[in-house]
Amino acid sequence: MALRAAVLRQLRLPVQTLPAIGSRPQSQWSFLRLFSSHDDHLTKEEVIDRVLDVVKTFPKVDPSKVTPDVHFQKDLGLDSLDNVEIVMALEEEFKLEIPDKEADKIDSCNLAIEYIYNHPMAG
Repeated sequence: MALRAAVLRQLRLPVQTLPAIGSRPQSQWSFLRLFSSHDDHLTKEEVIDRVLDVVKTFPKVDPSKVTPDVHFQKDLGLDSLDNVEIVMALEEEFKLEIPDKEADKIDSCNLAIEYIYNHPMAG
């Protein structure tokens, strides 16, 4: 995913000015959809589901207690090392690297969801 983004940032395509959309039949504009930048970003619901799945599968967690608002230490009784392991599992799940400074702040499902949802490279 990081390689794809790096390549796309360097890719340059010639741009041709086209007449206004109203002056041509719609069928002649359908090719533009091929080049439109579709947002590959995950939906909030996808991020929530995947974050909760990662936390539920953590060995020390009772899956029935996992909700989007659950705090890792207060609600699930995890320690700081468990917290680090969950963040590492989230990095693997979403194919991204969370800097230590940011990872230290992620101590709940809600913060994990917000961080990943707002991360441009989460996949």
